[in-house]
Amino acid sequence: MEQGKYSVGLDIGTTKIVAIVGKENEYGKIEVLGIGRSKSLGVHRGVVNNITQTIKSIQTAVAEAEANSGLKIENVVVGIAGQHIRSLQHSDYITRSNSEDVINEEDVEKLCNQVYKLVMLPGEEIIHVLPQEFKIDGQGEIKQPMGMYGGRLEANFHVVVGQVSSIRNVGRCIKSAGLGLGNITLEPLASANAVLSQEEKEAGVALVDIGGGTTDLAIFKDGIIRHTAVIPFGGNVITEDIKEGCSIIEKQAELLKIKFGSAWPGENKDNEIVSIPGLRGREPKEITLKNLSKIIHARVVEIVEQVYVEIKNYGHEEQKKKLIAGIVLTGGGSQLKHLKQLVEYITGMDTRIGYPNEHLAGDSDEEIASPLYATAVGLLMNAVQNKPKGVSEEEEILMEETTEKEIVAEDSKIEAKKEKVKAEKSIFERFTERFKNFLDSAE
Repeated sequence: MEQGKYSVGLDIGTTKIVAIVGKENEYGKIEVLGIGRSKSLGVHRGVVNNITQTIKSIQTAVAEAEANSGLKIENVVVGIAGQHIRSLQHSDYITRSNSEDVINEEDVEKLCNQVYKLVMLPGEEIIHVLPQEFKIDGQGEIKQPMGMYGGRLEANFHVVVGQVSSIRNVGRCIKSAGLGLGNITLEPLASANAVLSQEEKEAGVALVDIGGGTTDLAIFKDGIIRHTAVIPFGGNVITEDIKEGCSIIEKQAELLKIKFGSAWPGENKDNEIVSIPGLRGREPKEITLKNLSKIIHARVVEIVEQVYVEIKNYGHEEQKKKLIAGIVLTGGGSQLKHLKQLVEYITGMDTRIGYPNEHLAGDSDEEIASPLYATAVGLLMNAVQNKPKGVSEEEEILMEETTEKEIVAEDSKIEAKKEKVKAEKSIFERFTERFKNFLDSAE
């Protein structure tokens, strides 16, 4: 199968790197063809801090995904996170030269490109420009301006900004691993695409992706992204606390957290004890599960409160900005026992765990539908949706290799399409003319 037929998402996380290969099936669902994962060694809190180790980890994950899918991976869509990410609101407008023409994609693109030229702080770069609402000649609350008449096109934007050096480091790791960089997208946006339904985005929802190094937040209301934030704490901080509090090694602390950890201390009885083997002939350590969950509880409360501060910053307490669908938790950290109940208790908002199975084909591996892979599945969806429309160099080479007959057949198809567009255009022009005549006679 050639590269054009399938897409690849690459999630460079703090604890793991996941490469996921897939394609869209005939029902519009994502069919996963192969997955590869490796331990992430060169990333700290979502930011690359060791290029060599990160390249090795990427190559390991990609090689495993290639082996599982039997396909050659060339281009990937990669996610970006880290505490250097910030977002801001911005309004901008363009004045159109001819208000008699309808607003088209070019006008919207021109307006978006204008925002990309904003002057940022030294060392910062705009990653995403997300239009929220449009205004045409002062008339507001327009979601889709294309096809409308107007002279002044205005919009509110949600602008996501990150450090140039961090983005470049990610790009360098991808290129050094022998891969092409298809697109860079913000990780909370990728996770949101994978686990949220359109109804939730309309009603108002906060997606909280608890990863190893960072906790990512994306808030949607009326189907539009309203707020994003990256909080520099995640599951690794909880493991670190267990390691310090129980005087054990990191590997044991991680296992303890996964097997016996709970975010709600009242759950465990005082006599529930777990024994941990001592190092090199030392006595085993006995830890009560109540103490373990007290350590976890203290740190989780801190993370959830930080998230809640961001939700309040967005303006959740205003009636108009209320998040009716509450909070959706995803990411590896969301698998912690009783976390859902604790989040509901602290925020008073409805909470559910988000699984990325909404957009996956029915026969997908159960493991992939785990919250752990939410970002990777979201990046794969982004790769599938944003397949380059133009003709790439690879496709040109492929075209040269195809037979003359195929080219002729393709040409006739293109001609037919052109004719169809021409016919549609002339129908539209006739309609416009009739409409103008009607207005003239009405006067």
